[in-house]
Amino acid sequence: MSSFQGVLVSDQWLQSQFTQVELRSLKSRFISAKNQNGKVNIGDLPAIMAKLKAFSDVFNEEEIRNMLADSGNDEIDFEGFLRTYLNLQTLTASKSGSSGSPSSFLKATTTTLLHTISESEKSSYVAHINSYLRDDPFLKQFLPIDPASNELFNLAKDGVLLCKLINVAVPNTIDERTINMKRVLNPWERNENHTLCLNSAKAIGCTVVNIGNQDLVEGRPHLVLGLISQIIKIQLLADLNLRKTPQLVELVEDNNDVEELMGLAPEKVLLKWMNFHLKKGGYQKTVTNFSSDLKDGEAYAYLLNVLAPEHCNPATLDVKDPAERANLVLDHAEKMDCKRYLSPKDIVEGSANLNLAFVAQIFHQRNGLSIDNKKISFAEMMTDDELISREERCFRLWINSLGINSYINNLFEDVRNGWVLLEVLDKVSPGSVNWKHATKPPIKMPFRKVENCNQVVRIGKQLKLSLVNVGGNDFVQGNKKLTLAFLWQLMRFNILQLLKNLRSRFQGKEITDTDILHWANRKVKSTGRTSKMESFKDKSLSSGLFFLELLSAVEPRVVNWNLVSKGESDDEKKLNATYIISVARKLGCSIFLLPEDIIGVNQKMILTLTASIMYWSLQQPVSDSESSPSPSVALSPDSSPAPSINGEDEISLDGLSNLTVDDAASYSTVSYSHAEDEDTESQEASSSLPVENGEDTQLQEVSSSQAGKEDDT
Repeated sequence: MSSFQGVLVSDQWLQSQFTQVELRSLKSRFISAKNQNGKVNIGDLPAIMAKLKAFSDVFNEEEIRNMLADSGNDEIDFEGFLRTYLNLQTLTASKSGSSGSPSSFLKATTTTLLHTISESEKSSYVAHINSYLRDDPFLKQFLPIDPASNELFNLAKDGVLLCKLINVAVPNTIDERTINMKRVLNPWERNENHTLCLNSAKAIGCTVVNIGNQDLVEGRPHLVLGLISQIIKIQLLADLNLRKTPQLVELVEDNNDVEELMGLAPEKVLLKWMNFHLKKGGYQKTVTNFSSDLKDGEAYAYLLNVLAPEHCNPATLDVKDPAERANLVLDHAEKMDCKRYLSPKDIVEGSANLNLAFVAQIFHQRNGLSIDNKKISFAEMMTDDELISREERCFRLWINSLGINSYINNLFEDVRNGWVLLEVLDKVSPGSVNWKHATKPPIKMPFRKVENCNQVVRIGKQLKLSLVNVGGNDFVQGNKKLTLAFLWQLMRFNILQLLKNLRSRFQGKEITDTDILHWANRKVKSTGRTSKMESFKDKSLSSGLFFLELLSAVEPRVVNWNLVSKGESDDEKKLNATYIISVARKLGCSIFLLPEDIIGVNQKMILTLTASIMYWSLQQPVSDSESSPSPSVALSPDSSPAPSINGEDEISLDGLSNLTVDDAASYSTVSYSHAEDEDTESQEASSSLPVENGEDTQLQEVSSSQAGKEDDT
């Protein structure tokens, strides 16, 4: 184990919001603010925060003081200080129009110190929900929701609405057979829905590390609205990429710029699209954000005149009053059948979230891009094949789930400067990164990027990852296969270390793939079943039955066997695989697996799925005795487990939403490291041998005591 501890915070999600270098800096600020009694009061915070670079350009001391006015002047501890910092960070991103932080709506965190919501945003999101879910067989009895009431938050308390909304944003994310849908749910069923919702939200790219089941049960407005906002925006921005909309290639003049376009965040692509049409329409300015640049309504008027000249109103640009012009803009949009996500007041006030949603809606309704077959063919050639695209997706989601400061939009582009990889390493192996020798983006000098990536390689070798003949420049040049191979090994290292350290159950013994395989087989056998997984590439796993039996073994009531098929045909296999993923998430596993990965028996993804279930199971307070099966556990495939709701069950689910570390172990990809493949295959081939035979693949945790000394100084 590493001797380096760094700055520790008792709240796990709060710790995950900061890198060690940020925590040390903020800790220093906090200590320096202590008065003669060694205390810090809330009233002391405005002066401290106003001096921080993150806020000084947006808020002055008086504005910060006004925002904290309702919090009193009580003593505040370091964790309260960090929560206040995160709140101000969110407000800063909102006020600045998100121009400095791509996808800030996904990265923004909301804590419980400041409870503010936007009534305009609430009304817009309610209208969206009423529109898209009005015909839902279950929810139609509760819709439409009155935007002027708090009905939205009450309806969200049982989790059904949020689960359905996730499926609207990214279809088939949740197998709706796993959603508990009744007019009145008991606490266990409600808790299951919220666990399923939060883990599924992470699986589509939402940042939810600061939201727990209890927050949703209580219907806390600022947290519920924040989650709904992320889900809706993921839906609205889903097509802003070359894979979904190859016509976007028209936005670049030179084919060499296509790669740069592919690396842009969806918000940046939307701005580029908007400026493309504004330039055609003769608009002289460049729109750089969805807030201040749109307040006067002129940009909207030019954009709509270009896209829908048949509805053009010459008076729009002649009026002097911004509110009147905004109203004319919205009338123009109505004629284009664009849903109203905002009011004239929202445009004038520069509501970043609602403006972004409105522009995205215009894009979906009429993007105005031509169909140039040559350019489209070139764009399609530039996009990755399905396998690489799926792998890019899983690692991007995994990294974003770790709670690092950066938010990843395009994996291959965003890791090239090395900074993101260093942040990931700092999470996986705390204290391993020497931040004094790292350069934070934006990085203008290429050799600084190489320096960052060289440190990544050095740390990877210390962690015993297979990096033969790999240099930092390989990452800088964007070698996709190498990037995927490195991140797969890092993910695998993380889950093995988590299992090793869990509950001191293994007393510091290294965990191997073989241990995970044996645990799964023993767990299933303990229920009286005869299914067995020979290896992580056992073709019989494609039916899904073994994983359903494993899930039933760790929690008997979670699998409804009446919904399980034999898994013989392709359709039956897909149904089972989809059910497995949702059941695992409902149980508490944060996984990024796709049904195709189970059906195709991707051995590395199968390994991490099994490890994720194992990790959840071993965290439960009830001892895993691995003894002979009890009558209540041994279920036939034709029976549905009876509910077993009791106090212990509810307690065991208390921290499921905080299992962000499990995200690191819940998805896997094809590794391009040949040495890694050989080690894994040799393990599986000898799965019946003693665990000691897997020494070649044991990942030793490197000591970073020297790094700890440097950081402490």
